[in-house]
Amino acid sequence: MSPRKAAVLRDAGDGRSLRDHLIATAARLIAERGTVGLTVRAIAREAGVADGVLYNHFADKEELLAYALRAYVRSVERTLSGLPVAGDGTVAANLRAYVAYGLAMHKSVLPAFTGFFSQPKVLARFAEISEPGADWRDRLLGYLRAERDLGRLPAAARVDAAATLIVGFCHETVISALFGGPATVPGPSPEAVDDLLHVILHGIVVT
Repeated sequence: MSPRKAAVLRDAGDGRSLRDHLIATAARLIAERGTVGLTVRAIAREAGVADGVLYNHFADKEELLAYALRAYVRSVERTLSGLPVAGDGTVAANLRAYVAYGLAMHKSVLPAFTGFFSQPKVLARFAEISEPGADWRDRLLGYLRAERDLGRLPAAARVDAAATLIVGFCHETVISALFGGPATVPGPSPEAVDDLLHVILHGIVVT
């Protein structure tokens, strides 16, 4: 005999488990309300279960919140344009697309992460469950390495440093906006992106 399905899922019709339902509920709350003050009680109430049910499916609240944060990040990524692949177009145009993607993603997800600064265990758990190669920085680094392998970047190109520059540019831009207010820092100018790509592709000296 198969186990009885949780009452809250009987009419859902999507076949997901109660664990998945709890993660999806928490991810939706992150999207709608942010992460500051997000509690197990609020998640349980929104999910239609008793508070203690969560601990039947997760080791602790940090594990649930980490999985919810990952689900939220993935949901944001699904709304963004696809990233170019090595060998297509030009390297400069492709890097511009990676920068635009990074800025859009960080603008959406960094506020959620800042809400967990007071809960470092959640962020540590998030790092533990992240799939290698799945996040934007890993994909950017993979792209740069592939372009180097194709010969479209010099064999001696320091692609790890280039990826760090791009990631840092996106972080600094979005974090400045968070602390200064969106109206204060609307985003990098096209000229700022041009300068970043020039440094990456040609070096710091302007010829």
